[in-house]
Amino acid sequence: MALQGPEEVGEQVEEPEDLDDQDASSISPAEEITLPPGAGGDEESEEAFLLPWDRFSSWLHCICVVGFDLELGQAVEVRQRSPRVKTSICYLSFPDSNSGCLGDTQFCFRFRQGSNRKSSLGCFLETTDRDAPPCLKREQGHYYGYVYFRQVRDKSLKRGYFQKSLVLISKLPYVTFFHSVLKILAPEYFEKQEPCLEAACNDIDRWPTPHPGRILTLPLMGVVIKVRIPTCYDKPGTSQLVQSAQSDSLVSIVLPTIHEVDLFRCFHPVYFHIQMLWELVLLGEALVVMAPSPAESSDTVSTCCKYTTRTQAPPSVILGVTNPFFAKTLQHWPHIIRIGDMKQAGETAKQMKVKKLKNLKTLDSKPGVYTAYKPYLNKDEEIIKQLQKGIQQKRPSAAQNAIIRRYFLELTQSFIIPLERYVASLMPLQKSISPWKSPPQLRPFNQLDFMKTLEKTGPQLTSRLKGDWIGLYRHFLKSPNFDGWFRSRRREMTQKLDALHLEALCEEDLQQRIQKHTEVEAVDLVLKLKDKMTQAEREQLPVRPGTLSKLRAHIEAVILALPEDLQGILHTPSTP
Repeated sequence: MALQGPEEVGEQVEEPEDLDDQDASSISPAEEITLPPGAGGDEESEEAFLLPWDRFSSWLHCICVVGFDLELGQAVEVRQRSPRVKTSICYLSFPDSNSGCLGDTQFCFRFRQGSNRKSSLGCFLETTDRDAPPCLKREQGHYYGYVYFRQVRDKSLKRGYFQKSLVLISKLPYVTFFHSVLKILAPEYFEKQEPCLEAACNDIDRWPTPHPGRILTLPLMGVVIKVRIPTCYDKPGTSQLVQSAQSDSLVSIVLPTIHEVDLFRCFHPVYFHIQMLWELVLLGEALVVMAPSPAESSDTVSTCCKYTTRTQAPPSVILGVTNPFFAKTLQHWPHIIRIGDMKQAGETAKQMKVKKLKNLKTLDSKPGVYTAYKPYLNKDEEIIKQLQKGIQQKRPSAAQNAIIRRYFLELTQSFIIPLERYVASLMPLQKSISPWKSPPQLRPFNQLDFMKTLEKTGPQLTSRLKGDWIGLYRHFLKSPNFDGWFRSRRREMTQKLDALHLEALCEEDLQQRIQKHTEVEAVDLVLKLKDKMTQAEREQLPVRPGTLSKLRAHIEAVILALPEDLQGILHTPSTP
């Protein structure tokens, strides 16, 4: 059974989610929104264009219930879904049969969507994504599934167990938020069944759309959740706590984060090697995490058939599995992390040496890191001592998490700043931008030129770590992570050049210039200016306030200077 929005879930299972935990943010001045929506001027005008169930669709695609059928296995009743789609959701929504999860378990997965049908949310969601940090943008090609699985003994059933999952399908990577929603919704559903879900969907459809930077007050099943979605403009490395005021007497839950997981709990079994793991993730290396339960491997996809072949190199993903079967079938993967049952944060973990993959041949292999990878950087003993001291002093997990996030943030910033500095130097000078010529092109990235800059302005200026930084950069420049990062930066810089070119055009006296040209040239100018206007609106170019309205006025003035027959033609909207 599923309650859904207008889109369709895709047909293929895809690689697991790779959560970016570096993006800790600080709270900035925010507009508080309460329900019913429309209290703020901009919010009211934006949401006035939304259709019924658009608000629901901005948060969730659908809500599914997956049960266990003795003849069919996992089964889901989903309207407007193909059998292949139902199979994907079914297999991903139940823990592995070896996990033996009794009671309630929560985890998440990610899978590929099929068709990319657009809803009436349109440009509003694009604007929302523009203001979100990279780790919180909507996935264009994938959906996330957030699962609340219940398994309890029940002698009245033939199988002897009650087994059912409540699943939220969304394009938003808000792990902590949706797990919190499920903690409210799932117990109510297991007691009251479908009417409870219908009521929840109606509540969600009254929520304001998720907007970075705003504090949202969200009622659900008699409970009120207060959250703030971080923005890409927040200062990295500080907390994004939402403060609770005296007027919040109706607020039941204030979430300090919508997406960050308990880092220290995840890294506790292998925290001696977190620096090496940072290198592996930075370089986009294929990584398998083997854990005893889905709650511990978390946020990963368990359907791995396409990754177990030895005929091709493993893809650049982080894969989480729970079935011991994969200890054998995934031995060809270059890097494997094996963790046992999660220990309490206050317990001391024994330092595990890095082991070679040949030692991972039995199903009962001990916890550890199995890889032939040799880190480029020297081991940072300081971070290990900090975490060990925290364990001995029983420091709260929140404080340990903050230490790890700060460490990863500073390490990443030290690595990326030289790259950012060099890429910025590829930008043409602003004085080279002429309103009557095409915008100048970015200079190409030259690896040798970049390497030369590291001697004086490399990571040694901001990091205490020693080691083969040059080798690490060389490896990174060949990785898919560099390709994705540079394409993103190049797109941003190209858009900046287009914006500067547009602003330069707006400063020109177009009417005076057009007097020196023929009508054909004037019409050509109008058409080109209209194209630039369309591009600026479609790509949301970072132009100064008032630029587009000024350009619109220029276009209108040029048109009015032309004969009436041409005015009529140019005023006619172009067909899409």
